[in-house]
Amino acid sequence: MTVTALPLPLPNLPAVPPAAAVAAPIYQPAPVGPAEGTPNVFGAIAAVMRDVMPVAKDKENTQQRYKFRGIDDVMSAMAGPLRAHGVFILPTIAAHHAERRGEKMTHVTITMRYHVYGPAGDCLTAEVPGEASDFADKATNKAQSAALKYLLFTLFMIPVDGRSVDDGDRDHPVEPTPEHRAERQQRQQQRGQRQQQPRRSNRAEPGPWEKPQQRQQQPQRTDYLAHAERADSPEQFDKIRAAAIKAGAPADYLAKLDAVAARKRGAAQGQQQAPQQGEQAAPPPSAPKSPEVAAAEAENALRLAASRASLATLDADFERVYGLPIEQATAQQLDQFRSKIENAGGAR
Repeated sequence: MTVTALPLPLPNLPAVPPAAAVAAPIYQPAPVGPAEGTPNVFGAIAAVMRDVMPVAKDKENTQQRYKFRGIDDVMSAMAGPLRAHGVFILPTIAAHHAERRGEKMTHVTITMRYHVYGPAGDCLTAEVPGEASDFADKATNKAQSAALKYLLFTLFMIPVDGRSVDDGDRDHPVEPTPEHRAERQQRQQQRGQRQQQPRRSNRAEPGPWEKPQQRQQQPQRTDYLAHAERADSPEQFDKIRAAAIKAGAPADYLAKLDAVAARKRGAAQGQQQAPQQGEQAAPPPSAPKSPEVAAAEAENALRLAASRASLATLDADFERVYGLPIEQATAQQLDQFRSKIENAGGAR
Protein backbone atom coordinates (compact mmCIF):
# COMPACT_ATOMS: atom_id res chain seq x y z
CA MET A 1 0.00 0.00 0.00
CA THR A 2 1.47 3.37 -1.05
CA VAL A 3 0.38 6.70 0.35
CA THR A 4 0.18 9.79 -1.85
CA ALA A 5 -0.70 13.41 -1.28
CA LEU A 6 -4.13 14.75 -2.17
CA PRO A 7 -5.27 18.17 -0.84
CA LEU A 8 -8.81 18.71 0.39
CA PRO A 9 -11.08 20.90 -1.76
CA LEU A 10 -10.24 24.10 0.18
CA PRO A 11 -9.40 27.49 -1.37
CA ASN A 12 -5.83 28.68 -1.76
CA LEU A 13 -4.32 25.21 -1.34
CA PRO A 14 -1.59 24.24 -3.84
CA ALA A 15 -2.43 21.32 -6.13
CA VAL A 16 -0.33 18.19 -5.78
CA PRO A 17 0.70 16.48 -9.05
CA PRO A 18 -1.18 13.19 -9.59
CA ALA A 19 2.06 11.23 -9.87
CA ALA A 20 3.55 12.64 -6.66
CA ALA A 21 4.43 9.95 -4.11
CA VAL A 22 5.72 10.30 -0.55
CA ALA A 23 7.16 7.88 1.95
CA ALA A 24 5.09 9.02 4.93
CA PRO A 25 1.32 9.06 5.44
CA ILE A 26 -0.40 12.25 4.31
CA TYR A 27 -2.32 13.99 7.07
CA GLN A 28 -4.61 16.97 6.51
CA PRO A 29 -5.75 18.84 9.63
CA ALA A 30 -9.38 19.78 10.07
CA PRO A 31 -10.37 22.98 8.20
CA VAL A 32 -12.02 24.33 11.37
CA GLY A 33 -10.85 23.76 14.91
CA PRO A 34 -12.71 20.75 16.35
CA ALA A 35 -14.68 20.89 19.55
CA GLU A 36 -12.71 20.24 22.69
CA GLY A 37 -12.35 16.55 23.38
CA THR A 38 -13.11 15.44 19.81
CA PRO A 39 -10.63 12.69 18.85
CA ASN A 40 -8.56 13.14 15.72
CA VAL A 41 -8.48 10.60 12.90
CA PHE A 42 -5.58 8.65 14.47
CA GLY A 43 -7.42 8.14 17.73
CA ALA A 44 -10.61 7.19 15.88
CA ILE A 45 -8.74 4.58 13.78
CA ALA A 46 -7.26 3.07 16.95
CA ALA A 47 -10.75 2.90 18.49
CA VAL A 48 -12.11 1.14 15.41
CA MET A 49 -9.24 -1.36 15.56
CA ARG A 50 -10.20 -2.24 19.14
CA ASP A 51 -13.85 -2.92 18.23
CA VAL A 52 -13.63 -4.70 14.87
CA MET A 53 -14.47 -8.41 14.91
CA PRO A 54 -12.49 -11.18 13.14
CA VAL A 55 -13.33 -12.10 9.54
CA ALA A 56 -13.25 -15.80 8.68
CA LYS A 57 -12.25 -17.29 5.34
CA ASP A 58 -15.75 -18.64 4.63
CA LYS A 59 -16.11 -18.04 0.88
CA GLU A 60 -14.91 -20.68 -1.58
CA ASN A 61 -13.92 -20.61 -5.25
CA THR A 62 -15.28 -23.96 -6.45
CA GLN A 63 -13.59 -23.85 -9.85
CA GLN A 64 -10.04 -23.18 -8.60
CA ARG A 65 -10.56 -24.85 -5.20
CA TYR A 66 -9.44 -22.24 -2.67
CA LYS A 67 -11.09 -20.30 0.14
CA PHE A 68 -11.08 -16.51 0.53
CA ARG A 69 -12.59 -13.66 2.54
CA GLY A 70 -15.32 -11.85 0.65
CA ILE A 71 -15.62 -8.05 0.49
CA ASP A 72 -19.18 -8.30 1.85
CA ASP A 73 -17.95 -9.96 5.06
CA VAL A 74 -15.19 -7.37 5.47
CA MET A 75 -17.57 -4.42 5.01
CA SER A 76 -20.07 -5.97 7.43
CA ALA A 77 -17.35 -6.34 10.07
CA MET A 78 -16.21 -2.71 9.60
CA ALA A 79 -19.56 -0.92 9.28
CA GLY A 80 -20.49 -0.91 12.98
CA PRO A 81 -17.12 0.24 14.43
CA LEU A 82 -16.74 2.95 11.75
CA ARG A 83 -20.17 4.39 12.55
CA ALA A 84 -19.64 4.13 16.28
CA HIS A 85 -16.42 6.18 16.18
CA GLY A 86 -17.39 8.71 13.50
CA VAL A 87 -15.00 7.49 10.79
CA PHE A 88 -15.87 7.40 7.10
CA ILE A 89 -13.89 6.68 3.92
CA LEU A 90 -14.16 8.64 0.66
CA PRO A 91 -12.81 6.69 -2.37
CA THR A 92 -11.61 8.14 -5.68
CA ILE A 93 -9.83 6.55 -8.64
CA ALA A 94 -6.32 7.96 -9.02
CA ALA A 95 -5.38 5.83 -12.07
CA HIS A 96 -7.24 3.40 -14.32
CA HIS A 97 -6.07 1.19 -17.18
CA ALA A 98 -8.14 -1.40 -19.10
CA GLU A 99 -7.03 -3.70 -21.91
CA ARG A 100 -8.59 -6.52 -23.92
CA ARG A 101 -7.16 -10.01 -23.52
CA GLY A 102 -8.38 -12.37 -26.18
CA GLU A 103 -11.76 -11.82 -27.79
CA LYS A 104 -13.92 -11.40 -24.68
CA MET A 105 -11.83 -10.85 -21.53
CA THR A 106 -11.14 -7.36 -20.11
CA HIS A 107 -8.22 -6.86 -17.69
CA VAL A 108 -8.20 -3.77 -15.45
CA THR A 109 -5.54 -2.27 -13.18
CA ILE A 110 -6.42 0.71 -11.00
CA THR A 111 -4.98 2.82 -8.21
CA MET A 112 -7.60 3.73 -5.62
CA ARG A 113 -7.12 6.84 -3.46
CA TYR A 114 -8.88 6.68 -0.09
CA HIS A 115 -9.52 9.66 2.22
CA VAL A 116 -10.12 8.48 5.79
CA TYR A 117 -11.91 11.19 7.80
CA GLY A 118 -12.15 11.29 11.59
CA PRO A 119 -14.89 12.88 13.73
CA ALA A 120 -12.87 16.11 14.03
CA GLY A 121 -12.80 16.60 10.23
CA ASP A 122 -9.11 15.82 9.74
CA CYS A 123 -8.11 13.40 7.01
CA LEU A 124 -5.58 10.65 6.31
CA THR A 125 -5.02 9.80 2.60
CA ALA A 126 -3.66 6.51 1.23
CA GLU A 127 -3.45 4.76 -2.16
CA VAL A 128 -4.02 1.05 -2.83
CA PRO A 129 -3.66 -0.82 -6.15
CA GLY A 130 -6.33 -3.15 -7.53
CA GLU A 131 -6.38 -5.65 -10.41
CA ALA A 132 -9.05 -7.91 -11.91
CA SER A 133 -10.28 -9.59 -15.10
CA ASP A 134 -13.81 -10.33 -16.31
CA PHE A 135 -15.58 -11.63 -19.41
CA ALA A 136 -18.37 -9.03 -19.13
CA ASP A 137 -18.37 -5.47 -17.71
CA LYS A 138 -17.40 -6.16 -14.08
CA ALA A 139 -13.59 -5.98 -14.21
CA THR A 140 -13.39 -2.44 -12.75
CA ASN A 141 -15.92 -3.35 -10.03
CA LYS A 142 -13.84 -6.37 -9.02
CA ALA A 143 -10.61 -4.33 -8.95
CA GLN A 144 -12.25 -1.72 -6.70
CA SER A 145 -13.53 -4.42 -4.35
CA ALA A 146 -10.06 -5.97 -4.07
CA ALA A 147 -8.43 -2.60 -3.34
CA LEU A 148 -11.01 -1.70 -0.69
CA LYS A 149 -10.73 -5.09 1.01
CA TYR A 150 -6.98 -4.81 1.46
CA LEU A 151 -7.16 -1.17 2.56
CA LEU A 152 -9.50 -2.20 5.37
CA PHE A 153 -7.36 -5.18 6.32
CA THR A 154 -4.05 -3.29 6.39
CA LEU A 155 -5.22 0.07 7.79
CA PHE A 156 -7.45 -1.29 10.55
CA MET A 157 -5.56 -4.59 11.07
CA ILE A 158 -8.75 -6.65 10.99
CA PRO A 159 -8.15 -9.87 12.95
CA VAL A 160 -8.62 -13.15 11.08
CA ASP A 161 -10.40 -16.26 12.26
CA GLY A 162 -8.13 -18.59 14.20
CA ARG A 163 -9.09 -21.46 11.92
CA SER A 164 -7.56 -19.65 8.91
CA VAL A 165 -3.92 -20.53 9.49
CA ASP A 166 -2.70 -20.60 5.88
CA ASP A 167 -0.96 -17.85 3.93
CA GLY A 168 -3.77 -15.32 3.51
CA ASP A 169 -6.03 -14.61 0.57
CA ARG A 170 -4.48 -16.37 -2.39
CA ASP A 171 -5.34 -15.54 -5.95
CA HIS A 172 -4.02 -18.87 -7.22
CA PRO A 173 -5.44 -22.39 -6.82
CA VAL A 174 -3.87 -25.11 -4.71
CA GLU A 175 -1.76 -27.77 -6.41
CA PRO A 176 -4.21 -30.14 -8.13
CA THR A 177 -4.39 -33.73 -6.94
CA PRO A 178 -3.48 -36.60 -9.29
CA GLU A 179 -7.19 -37.39 -9.63
CA HIS A 180 -7.94 -33.79 -10.60
CA ARG A 181 -5.15 -33.77 -13.21
CA ALA A 182 -6.40 -37.06 -14.69
CA GLU A 183 -9.96 -35.72 -14.89
CA ARG A 184 -8.78 -32.52 -16.59
CA GLN A 185 -6.72 -34.52 -19.12
CA GLN A 186 -9.75 -36.71 -19.87
CA ARG A 187 -11.91 -33.62 -20.49
CA GLN A 188 -9.30 -32.19 -22.86
CA GLN A 189 -9.25 -35.46 -24.83
CA GLN A 190 -13.05 -35.50 -25.03
CA ARG A 191 -13.07 -31.91 -26.24
CA GLY A 192 -10.54 -32.76 -28.96
CA GLN A 193 -12.64 -35.70 -30.12
CA ARG A 194 -15.79 -33.58 -30.23
CA GLN A 195 -14.04 -30.89 -32.26
CA GLN A 196 -13.23 -33.52 -34.90
CA GLN A 197 -16.90 -34.55 -35.16
CA PRO A 198 -19.54 -32.52 -37.04
CA ARG A 199 -21.11 -30.03 -34.64
CA ARG A 200 -24.83 -29.92 -34.15
CA SER A 201 -26.56 -26.95 -35.68
CA ASN A 202 -26.61 -23.75 -33.63
CA ARG A 203 -28.70 -21.80 -36.13
CA ALA A 204 -32.22 -20.58 -35.47
CA GLU A 205 -33.30 -20.68 -39.11
CA PRO A 206 -34.38 -23.97 -40.82
CA GLY A 207 -31.67 -26.34 -42.01
CA PRO A 208 -30.88 -27.27 -45.60
CA TRP A 209 -33.11 -30.39 -45.37
CA GLU A 210 -36.11 -28.00 -45.15
CA LYS A 211 -35.03 -25.98 -48.22
CA PRO A 212 -35.34 -28.27 -51.28
CA GLN A 213 -34.65 -25.35 -53.63
CA GLN A 214 -31.10 -25.07 -52.25
CA ARG A 215 -30.14 -28.73 -52.67
CA GLN A 216 -28.67 -28.13 -56.11
CA GLN A 217 -26.27 -25.58 -54.63
CA GLN A 218 -25.30 -27.66 -51.57
CA PRO A 219 -24.07 -31.23 -51.00
CA GLN A 220 -26.83 -33.85 -51.07
CA ARG A 221 -28.37 -34.32 -47.62
CA THR A 222 -29.79 -37.57 -46.28
CA ASP A 223 -33.60 -37.66 -46.16
CA TYR A 224 -33.99 -39.00 -42.64
CA LEU A 225 -37.79 -38.79 -42.83
CA ALA A 226 -37.82 -41.19 -45.78
CA HIS A 227 -35.46 -43.54 -43.95
CA ALA A 228 -37.73 -43.37 -40.89
CA GLU A 229 -40.72 -44.34 -43.05
CA ARG A 230 -38.81 -47.42 -44.27
CA ALA A 231 -37.54 -48.45 -40.82
CA ASP A 232 -38.69 -51.97 -39.86
CA SER A 233 -37.83 -51.91 -36.14
CA PRO A 234 -37.38 -49.47 -33.24
CA GLU A 235 -33.65 -50.21 -33.31
CA GLN A 236 -33.38 -49.04 -36.94
CA PHE A 237 -35.33 -45.89 -36.12
CA ASP A 238 -33.04 -45.12 -33.14
CA LYS A 239 -30.02 -45.32 -35.47
CA ILE A 240 -31.69 -43.00 -37.99
CA ARG A 241 -32.59 -40.50 -35.27
CA ALA A 242 -29.07 -40.54 -33.83
CA ALA A 243 -27.65 -39.91 -37.33
CA ALA A 244 -29.99 -36.92 -37.76
CA ILE A 245 -28.86 -35.46 -34.43
CA LYS A 246 -25.22 -35.91 -35.39
CA ALA A 247 -25.90 -34.09 -38.68
CA GLY A 248 -27.29 -31.11 -36.76
CA ALA A 249 -31.03 -31.55 -37.18
CA PRO A 250 -33.06 -28.98 -35.17
CA ALA A 251 -35.68 -29.86 -32.57
CA ASP A 252 -38.70 -29.42 -34.88
CA TYR A 253 -37.18 -31.82 -37.46
CA LEU A 254 -36.57 -34.40 -34.73
CA ALA A 255 -40.21 -33.98 -33.67
CA LYS A 256 -41.27 -34.98 -37.20
CA LEU A 257 -39.13 -38.11 -36.95
CA ASP A 258 -40.73 -38.96 -33.60
CA ALA A 259 -44.17 -38.51 -35.15
CA VAL A 260 -43.30 -41.02 -37.89
CA ALA A 261 -42.07 -43.51 -35.31
CA ALA A 262 -45.19 -43.07 -33.18
CA ARG A 263 -47.47 -43.59 -36.17
CA LYS A 264 -45.61 -46.72 -37.31
CA ARG A 265 -45.58 -48.11 -33.77
CA GLY A 266 -49.32 -47.56 -33.40
CA ALA A 267 -50.02 -49.20 -36.75
CA ALA A 268 -47.87 -52.20 -35.86
CA GLN A 269 -49.72 -52.74 -32.60
CA GLY A 270 -53.15 -52.29 -34.19
CA GLN A 271 -54.01 -49.56 -31.71
CA GLN A 272 -54.82 -46.74 -34.10
CA GLN A 273 -58.36 -45.53 -33.56
CA ALA A 274 -60.17 -42.79 -35.41
CA PRO A 275 -60.57 -39.72 -33.16
CA GLN A 276 -64.06 -38.58 -32.29
CA GLN A 277 -65.36 -35.38 -33.82
CA GLY A 278 -63.70 -32.38 -32.21
CA GLU A 279 -60.98 -34.54 -30.62
CA GLN A 280 -57.38 -35.16 -31.53
CA ALA A 281 -55.72 -38.53 -31.22
CA ALA A 282 -53.12 -38.51 -28.45
CA PRO A 283 -49.69 -39.67 -29.66
CA PRO A 284 -48.39 -42.89 -28.06
CA PRO A 285 -45.74 -42.42 -25.35
CA SER A 286 -42.25 -42.28 -26.78
CA ALA A 287 -39.50 -44.62 -25.67
CA PRO A 288 -37.02 -43.35 -23.03
CA LYS A 289 -34.27 -41.28 -24.57
CA SER A 290 -30.60 -41.98 -24.03
CA PRO A 291 -28.52 -39.31 -22.18
CA GLU A 292 -26.75 -38.45 -25.45
CA VAL A 293 -30.02 -37.92 -27.33
CA ALA A 294 -31.50 -35.89 -24.45
CA ALA A 295 -28.37 -33.69 -24.28
CA ALA A 296 -28.43 -33.12 -28.05
CA GLU A 297 -32.07 -32.01 -27.97
CA ALA A 298 -31.45 -29.80 -24.93
CA GLU A 299 -28.48 -28.16 -26.69
CA ASN A 300 -30.58 -27.39 -29.78
CA ALA A 301 -33.29 -25.85 -27.59
CA LEU A 302 -30.69 -23.82 -25.66
CA ARG A 303 -29.08 -22.42 -28.80
CA LEU A 304 -32.48 -21.56 -30.22
CA ALA A 305 -33.36 -19.65 -27.02
CA ALA A 306 -29.99 -17.85 -27.09
CA SER A 307 -30.55 -16.86 -30.73
CA ARG A 308 -33.98 -15.45 -29.94
CA ALA A 309 -32.51 -13.49 -27.00
CA SER A 310 -29.61 -12.20 -29.20
CA LEU A 311 -27.10 -13.75 -26.76
CA ALA A 312 -23.86 -13.86 -28.73
CA THR A 313 -21.72 -15.02 -25.76
CA LEU A 314 -23.64 -18.22 -25.02
CA ASP A 315 -20.67 -20.63 -25.00
CA ALA A 316 -18.49 -18.40 -22.79
CA ASP A 317 -21.35 -17.58 -20.39
CA PHE A 318 -22.30 -21.25 -20.00
CA GLU A 319 -18.71 -22.36 -19.35
CA ARG A 320 -18.25 -19.57 -16.79
CA VAL A 321 -21.36 -20.70 -14.86
CA TYR A 322 -20.95 -24.51 -15.00
CA GLY A 323 -17.18 -24.83 -15.46
CA LEU A 324 -17.41 -26.97 -18.62
CA PRO A 325 -18.25 -26.42 -22.31
CA ILE A 326 -21.74 -26.93 -23.67
CA GLU A 327 -20.69 -30.09 -25.52
CA GLN A 328 -19.89 -31.84 -22.21
CA ALA A 329 -22.96 -30.70 -20.27
CA THR A 330 -25.91 -32.84 -19.27
CA ALA A 331 -29.45 -32.28 -20.51
CA GLN A 332 -30.48 -31.02 -17.07
CA GLN A 333 -27.72 -28.34 -17.03
CA LEU A 334 -28.60 -27.24 -20.56
CA ASP A 335 -32.31 -26.98 -19.70
CA GLN A 336 -31.52 -24.98 -16.55
CA PHE A 337 -29.45 -22.45 -18.49
CA ARG A 338 -32.11 -22.22 -21.21
CA SER A 339 -34.74 -21.45 -18.54
CA LYS A 340 -32.54 -18.62 -17.21
CA ILE A 341 -32.27 -17.11 -20.70
CA GLU A 342 -36.01 -17.37 -21.34
CA ASN A 343 -36.89 -15.94 -17.91
CA ALA A 344 -34.47 -13.06 -18.43
CA GLY A 345 -36.02 -12.36 -21.85
CA GLY A 346 -39.52 -12.34 -20.38
CA ALA A 347 -38.50 -9.86 -17.67
CA ARG A 348 -37.51 -7.25 -20.25
